[in-house]
Amino acid sequence: MIEYLLNYSYFALKTLTIVLLIFLPIILIIRGKSSDRNDTTKIAIEHINANFEDSKLAFETVLSDKKKLTKYRKDLKNSRKKNSKSPHKKRSFICQFEGDIKASQVEQLRREITAILLVASSDDEVIVVLNSGGGTIHGYGLAASQLSRIRDKGITLTVCVDSIAASGGYMMACVADKLSAAPFAIVGSIGVIAQIPNFNKVLKEKNIEYEQITAGEHKRTLTMFGENTLEGRTKFQSELDEAHELFKEFVMRFRPNLDVDKIATGEHWFGSKALELGLVDEIATSDEVIMQRVLSRDVYRIKAERKKSAIERLIKPSVKSILDLFR
Repeated sequence: MIEYLLNYSYFALKTLTIVLLIFLPIILIIRGKSSDRNDTTKIAIEHINANFEDSKLAFETVLSDKKKLTKYRKDLKNSRKKNSKSPHKKRSFICQFEGDIKASQVEQLRREITAILLVASSDDEVIVVLNSGGGTIHGYGLAASQLSRIRDKGITLTVCVDSIAASGGYMMACVADKLSAAPFAIVGSIGVIAQIPNFNKVLKEKNIEYEQITAGEHKRTLTMFGENTLEGRTKFQSELDEAHELFKEFVMRFRPNLDVDKIATGEHWFGSKALELGLVDEIATSDEVIMQRVLSRDVYRIKAERKKSAIERLIKPSVKSILDLFR
């Protein structure tokens, strides 16, 4: 019996392997072509007020007696009915930005901001919950420019930092009309850094020659494999200094009261100290800010999501089912 089960398992695995080898490349090709054709995005909208009310109702259902629960349900129903008939309430729209070295989420952010700007008025507000340790200058420059679009439309921009907004992350955060940070959030790091390994000595030891041919005096300043020169280092340093000056000018454009010589040293600070230095406007978590808005505004969470193709919707459940067989 055991031998039969082992033989059957071997046969099943062999069959599954053959099927995957035949169909997986076809599926990947179809998926790739489908992704190229269907680069469409949908905007998911979540009404935070309703979620808060539903959560409170769930607790009241468990904790309250029947009389109190009935009253709460009646009050909630009347409140929702009143709000549906009342004039336009002020609104807050929430976006989330999780930064990496390339600011990869900037494409999602720009679509979310575009969607918001189609409906928002000067009475409304955009809240961006930001978490980033920074990265490439061009990536975060573009991300910061997306936030500038909000202010350019005369709409209030609030940025909340719960964990970190450093370097490029602070370049984005400083655009805010109001900048909130948690007490131990890391803020600042207004500086520029570049690190390049050089293997020239290793190549020489191995008697390996390296040639680099350029057209243009400063096409390449420092190199990983050639022998770097003082002139190259000087030019590279001047490029970093130029980027740093642009960074400082950008920060001062939105926060003109900062002592730029004191804060643009590349250092970072915790939220409480950042408040003293004027890098942030208040100490508060994003949860506190959002709950405060719920009391007086309609609050919506906005998220741009790429629509899954039919083949993607088919593949994932199938793969999960196959993996479940081996658990």
